[in-house]
Amino acid sequence: MATIDELRKVRLEKLKSLQDSGVLAYPATTKRTHSVAQALEDFTKISKSEKEIVLAGRIMAQRGHGGATFLDINDGSEQSRGSDYRTEGKIQGLIKEDKVGEKGYKFFIDHFDIGDFVEIKGILIETKRGEKTIEATDYKMLAKSLLPLPEKWHGLQDEEEKLRKRYLDILFNPEVKEMIKKRAVFWNSMRQFLMEKGFLEVETPVLENTTGGADARPFVTHHNALDLDVYLRISAGELWQKKLMVAGFEKTFEIGRIFRNEGMSAEHLQDYTQMECYWAYADYQQGMEFTEEMYKYVIEKTFGTLKFNIKGFEVDFGAKWEKYDYVSTISKYTKVNIMEASLPEMEKALQKMKIDYDKNGFNKTRAIDNLWKYCRKSIGGPGFLINVPVIMEPLAKRMEKHPDLVERFQVIIAGSENGKGFSELNDPIDQARRFTEQQKLRDKGDDEAQMFDAGYVEAMEYGMPPTFGFGVSSRLFSFLMDKPGREAQIFPLMKPKG
Repeated sequence: MATIDELRKVRLEKLKSLQDSGVLAYPATTKRTHSVAQALEDFTKISKSEKEIVLAGRIMAQRGHGGATFLDINDGSEQSRGSDYRTEGKIQGLIKEDKVGEKGYKFFIDHFDIGDFVEIKGILIETKRGEKTIEATDYKMLAKSLLPLPEKWHGLQDEEEKLRKRYLDILFNPEVKEMIKKRAVFWNSMRQFLMEKGFLEVETPVLENTTGGADARPFVTHHNALDLDVYLRISAGELWQKKLMVAGFEKTFEIGRIFRNEGMSAEHLQDYTQMECYWAYADYQQGMEFTEEMYKYVIEKTFGTLKFNIKGFEVDFGAKWEKYDYVSTISKYTKVNIMEASLPEMEKALQKMKIDYDKNGFNKTRAIDNLWKYCRKSIGGPGFLINVPVIMEPLAKRMEKHPDLVERFQVIIAGSENGKGFSELNDPIDQARRFTEQQKLRDKGDDEAQMFDAGYVEAMEYGMPPTFGFGVSSRLFSFLMDKPGREAQIFPLMKPKG
């Protein structure tokens, strides 16, 4: 069997032969009159007229039979009529010696391969086997492929290679192509829901002097024009959007990329899409109702169902959403009362349960977080995790009746958090105090603790209304697809070969 390099050499020779013949191997234009999907939808009308049309697409298969060569042509087009009817952009092409001439037929056989993009001019016919076909009267090379496509029925087998050459995985795997379409529906339906609720879409800075809005390790880069080190944002403009609340806007949202320089896992990525929205004069109780409604809307629009099997959990978003108390849930699964236990007691419990944790910058906040992450694996949801201690959330408003807790919730699905919202802290004195505590943790080695943002505190001192804020990332989409995070991305970051 020929190697890839040998096959490429043969195609390079064909490319040179094309060029020597005065044929453009990569022309800029095509005279295509119809997409393949349009030709198939209007097949009867077009074929009866016997009018020549021009189609274009990639040769996906090629088979010879005497003086005729049959091709499978795919242009990627797709048109739908109703929810259950869909026409894909694939049609059979027929190159016959008696139609294109002996010289033209030989030229095609000598120069065209599977993977090439071709333009075919001809009439639509139906073969004796009932195959809808375009019978060529002329043809044209649109793009000569130099590497052979993977074998049709096997494609790419290595999982890393599939992600590295995602374009081929998409070409041969309809499920991946369908996932990408669903991903677009997922974010567009969320955008539609928010806009229908009166939220204004905004864009906030990706490069920041200080990071804010989350506990995460940032990426650092250098701004040459200002000769300044800056950070790539770790939230979708949380502090910026709250400044817009100070500025008088009532409802805003942003859907954009965020960046976290942290470890990789099935649930964690370094760059991904996130939506954050802010709603003045609302609180986290209203936010829970809003979030449940939004999730049901987006999930139904994207998947056509509210029932899923995710990571072994049967999750029904149409059922009652439960509420899980943070303190009592941790106590139930670990026997640790986080409101009373000391750091050494928590660390002893982690070790007893054989829970791995990062000892660098380890503190009470990290200890509680590790205990909770152990517990969440047993909760299927859907539901809301509530009553979180203030030490765990530097940006949420304290509860009036329980000032050691904050008005925060997290959406729990299949043993993980898939969305977080809270009544935003709008007391500048309290905010400055919490930022100071976070900065102390950061100075002691906790590089996920939040930085002191003096500009944000100053904006707050001008007055910010009571506000509900919420954020959800593409993790939710990957969970609904029941796939690891990077497999649910279109082009995940890969380490270079070699």
